[in-house]
Amino acid sequence: MTQRLSISAIIFFVVMILLGVYFAYAAVQGPSGILRRVQLQAETQELVQQRDKLQAEVDRMRNLARRLSDEYLDIDLLDERARDVLGLVRADEIIIR
Repeated sequence: MTQRLSISAIIFFVVMILLGVYFAYAAVQGPSGILRRVQLQAETQELVQQRDKLQAEVDRMRNLARRLSDEYLDIDLLDERARDVLGLVRADEIIIR
């Protein structure tokens, strides 16, 4: 006795296999897939590093601004910045570039 699959059973299996392949492809390559998730994590990590660098720069500039403010005046910093901006040198200084 040989049992043969009917045409509708064959079509059913083919459709199920195609759906499985489609969903597997969408899970890997789709807009919410694994590869997109890895890409977003890498971009997030890069942006976090960039944010941290910018925050360090802001903190440094905030410190300099505070040191030059009326409440807290750092004379050495003021002297250094003024001479740097104006390009002035004292007679007893030696400049090495």
